[in-house]
Amino acid sequence: MNVLFVTLDQFRADAMSAAGHPLVQTPTLDAIAASGVRFARHYSQAAPCSPGRAALYTGTYQMNNRVVANGTPLADRFDNLARVARRCGFDPTLFGYTDIGLDPLVADGPTDPRLDAYDGVLPGFSIGLQLPEDQGPWLAWLEGLGYDVPSNWIEALRGEPGRPAAHSHSAFLTDRFLEWLDTQPTGWFAHVSYLRPHSPYAAAGEYSSLYDPSDVPMPIERAADVHPMHATVLTLPQVAAPSDEAGMRELRAQYFGMVTEVDAQLGRVIDAIKHRNEWDDTAVVVAADHGEQLGDHGLLEKLGYFEESYHVPLLVRDPRFPGAHGTVVEAFTENVDVLPTVCQLLGAEIPAQVDGLPLNAFLEGSTPPWWRDAAHWEWDWRYVFIGSNPSGWPLDRRLERQNLAVVRTTSHAYVHFGDGTWRCFDVGVDPTWRTECVEPDVVLPLAQALAGWRQEHLDRTYTSMLLSPERLGRWPVLAARS
Repeated sequence: MNVLFVTLDQFRADAMSAAGHPLVQTPTLDAIAASGVRFARHYSQAAPCSPGRAALYTGTYQMNNRVVANGTPLADRFDNLARVARRCGFDPTLFGYTDIGLDPLVADGPTDPRLDAYDGVLPGFSIGLQLPEDQGPWLAWLEGLGYDVPSNWIEALRGEPGRPAAHSHSAFLTDRFLEWLDTQPTGWFAHVSYLRPHSPYAAAGEYSSLYDPSDVPMPIERAADVHPMHATVLTLPQVAAPSDEAGMRELRAQYFGMVTEVDAQLGRVIDAIKHRNEWDDTAVVVAADHGEQLGDHGLLEKLGYFEESYHVPLLVRDPRFPGAHGTVVEAFTENVDVLPTVCQLLGAEIPAQVDGLPLNAFLEGSTPPWWRDAAHWEWDWRYVFIGSNPSGWPLDRRLERQNLAVVRTTSHAYVHFGDGTWRCFDVGVDPTWRTECVEPDVVLPLAQALAGWRQEHLDRTYTSMLLSPERLGRWPVLAARS
């Protein structure tokens, strides 16, 4: 069997037509959903990229993997998606990026240049194409085509509307993957990691004019009374949404253009697999590391506690169970579920560290009776203060209070902040997260559920085993990792 693992960056769950969007066109994602299973209530566990991907690749919550920012190293002790695939006999190959920082304990000394950036490659992957933070390979390719390309990759992406879509960032990645695929025998494992629809908000070529801004729905307005954290981030220019309607409509139109363009590039990948007569032997997983505020609540990018930053798509296709194809699962699922799902797809043991649950019963058409009744995510913003060296740090533990955790049920969402403050929203009555609930008989059980969730998922790598000749308990995978 082949495995195609695709990630989209900054992709909202509602930004595809299969999820009911009235405007956006996503025929490839819709076709994958129709030939697999779509998880409609699926959530990322953290933002931004490195924290979101650490949870996705290791199956662990942020409170256990402790990747709290772009730049936080991922401890090498964690098992991960690539290492599992390699133990199963694959040569897992990356196209794009993983944004996983090197563990300093395995660095080649304090001068190791890999400690200077967070855009490293997840251990276990071979590299088909690495696109680091500076996007150097793509920029060099554009220069080779005769473009006058700025050295700043953000400015280069802002220029995408002025170049044909065939020369886009997503097209470049797809081209390199297809070249590699042409050389592979069956039995391959590829991780195709698209940057788009990530900001800056500028769609490639003809996709930049695909959607008329006047047709684009406006975002959810922010509430009059907001938490102090929300009020603070609204003052930051990089995440504050445009204040004028025209600017907001144009930004959203460009985002949807990026969605449709990356969908088209993924369509080229699927067509190539079908041309090789391998579609019926290829498992497909399409996920996102986190979502995008897209102007909702006055915010852009991915941050805070609102659902738009964490509600993401998940599509899984197991060709061995066609009877479940086309199913839409309404149970709460999470990105920490992806690794154990891939483990069961490959017949591999699920690592003891994993916080998530395998989704394979849903892929086979059934629902486990013990399934979770809520989704959870976390956000940590201590990176704003790291390096400022306030008086008393690191013994002053106020840095540890710059975080929040969320439990989201079908009826309510409870947000607990590290400083002890909280917010509770009645999302059953008002799904826009602007109707607050303060009734103790609602809030207290949610706060207790969140505390119980944290206790249940304390790191378990060694907790369920006993050192004895009988090797009692559940032991972690002891095979050598590479």
